[in-house]
Amino acid sequence: MSIRVRYFGSLREKMGRVDDSLAPEDIDTVNDVWKAVSEGQYLPDRILCAVNMDYADPEAPVKDGDEVAFFPPVTGG
Repeated sequence: MSIRVRYFGSLREKMGRVDDSLAPEDIDTVNDVWKAVSEGQYLPDRILCAVNMDYADPEAPVKDGDEVAFFPPVTGG
């Protein structure tokens, strides 16, 4: 299986793709997922994360079969 990674909003444009699929080896946390898809970059402070459609902390655990999503801060009025 794999870990599905999805990007929303301006992150989709920045990443140049809608989603990725990662092998679960060496992936333990949301932070590890971000590093794997961003060429080792650290997760920016303001990026929101979700695991299986629930908001998650960057240190939240990730396992095989999970879906991890990244999106910019949401504003509204």
